[in-house]
Amino acid sequence: MPSQTTHARPGRVLAGFAAFIVALVVLLFAGSQWGSAQLTPKLGLDLEGGTQLVLTPVLSGQETEIQEEQLDQARDIISQRADAGGITGAEVTTQGGRNIVVSMPGVPPQEVEDAIRRSSQLQFRPVLVVQPVGGLTPAPTETPTGTPTGGATPTDGSTASPTEAATPAASPTTNSGPVPEGFAAEATETAEPTPEPTATEPVAPAPTGEPTSATDPAWITDELIAEFESLTCTGGDDTTTEQDPDTAVVACRDTGTEKYILGPVVVDGSGIADASAGYQAGPTGQPTNTVEIALELTGDAREAYGQISTEMVQLPAPRNQLAAVLDQQVIVAPFFQSAILDGRASITGAFTLEEAQTLAQQLKFGALPISFELETRDQISPLLGGEQLRLGLVAGMIGMLLVFVYSLFQYRVLGFVTIASLILAGIIVYLVVTILGWRYNYRLDLAGITGLIVAVGITADSFIVFFERIRDEVRDGRTVRSAVDAGWERASRTILAGDAVTLLAAGTLYALASSNVRGFAFTLGLTTIIDLIIVFFFTKPMMQWLVRKPFFGEGHPWSGLNPQLLEARNPKYAGRGRVRGPILEGAR
Repeated sequence: MPSQTTHARPGRVLAGFAAFIVALVVLLFAGSQWGSAQLTPKLGLDLEGGTQLVLTPVLSGQETEIQEEQLDQARDIISQRADAGGITGAEVTTQGGRNIVVSMPGVPPQEVEDAIRRSSQLQFRPVLVVQPVGGLTPAPTETPTGTPTGGATPTDGSTASPTEAATPAASPTTNSGPVPEGFAAEATETAEPTPEPTATEPVAPAPTGEPTSATDPAWITDELIAEFESLTCTGGDDTTTEQDPDTAVVACRDTGTEKYILGPVVVDGSGIADASAGYQAGPTGQPTNTVEIALELTGDAREAYGQISTEMVQLPAPRNQLAAVLDQQVIVAPFFQSAILDGRASITGAFTLEEAQTLAQQLKFGALPISFELETRDQISPLLGGEQLRLGLVAGMIGMLLVFVYSLFQYRVLGFVTIASLILAGIIVYLVVTILGWRYNYRLDLAGITGLIVAVGITADSFIVFFERIRDEVRDGRTVRSAVDAGWERASRTILAGDAVTLLAAGTLYALASSNVRGFAFTLGLTTIIDLIIVFFFTKPMMQWLVRKPFFGEGHPWSGLNPQLLEARNPKYAGRGRVRGPILEGAR
């Protein structure tokens, strides 16, 4: 039996849904009056035009040519920077094996242009404090004494078996675990667990006195603590201001799961001669199952690395971790198992070979001191223009009208529920896309409009599933009111399963596709979520409210829920060649 509470207070659900739409309207209107919001969605490069920047690399040192793989890496970094302020739909390509062409909708702010051209210099900074987003693990301020005998676990969740690491003041019992991220010639088998952090634990007060080394907690000032506590690691933080290499800074993990207070730069990334990923060799020279990233340092970096590793290997966690920072994001923060004096280091950890290869590429090419000078800066016209936009909107309107006609023909007055649901879905999509353009610089391109048009059919399909389940229950002899509840229990599972598959496909497409197709995937996923909101918070309670009225509840012939008409128009199959419902005249 269906739950009798499913239609207890449909009016309250409808009132809450109306309040949600009003809140979106008020937010957008307030943003347009007192902020930078506009009342129409922002358009992408293909519909509005924009700015094209042609960048030429500037090489330092004795470099005279840029390699193709270096240029590809720089293109990927610039693409991430161009979209750092939101889903802009920027296009970044290479030209002539040397230049990089950046096409962005509208006129990019000066800080975005500066960030695109800025050198992608890799830096190594010691970790002073690390906090999982939502919790805190402050760095111990006391330096242990005595001969180091145990290991320390980095706070990124990996466990370790170092051969030479400092024992914290309190020595917990060691546990076995997989090899973590860490610098070492080889790894052994035990690790010390780090206590689980809590969200309410405050940051340790700023130490007093002048710092004596890059790992000294005295670098932590009250201002730095305030900046650290305000860091959200959700994409809204300032990543355009270049950080001073000679002072402590805050940074987020590239995964967004942790944030750090880091000391001054101790090794410049330009000192990395090579970085490669593969399987670590065993004592006999045969490859093992342990994935490693092999680093080779040269010149002054080798000496600096040896000095900092000798100092940090004696420190407690997390101050024995050295963070590699690229574009103000920590890409890896391994701890030292031993001093690295020969300039050859190995990073091992709980990552796959593919992940290690990606990280090695970041370490190798992120270390190149490549900046870009602006060769040309031009305004470009829309790639498609207003005519394609108009035709796209016309196609969407035609699709909506066809759905309206079908709904009225198939469901009679009940079809107006479908029409109202689609109109409300369109209003919410318009409001959400416009607000995203204001808050996250989302721009609607033709691929995105295509996703909106496709979503009309997906949304209509949810209503058809619901209505047909109701009609099936009516054919089974239920009252119209009870048929709504019974039909919803069955239809909701189908709707959720169908939308889950669509969301999975949209998410996969967004993650793997190019910028043009990502617009389609984004709007498809967005409208699928809005479809669920409409069905659960408007269509369902609206049906529960309507069946309380005699016109629908008693099955008026024009309601679309009349039992006699449903049986006559579509007898239900009962198995073994039999149907339930009126039989044709003269038949036996």
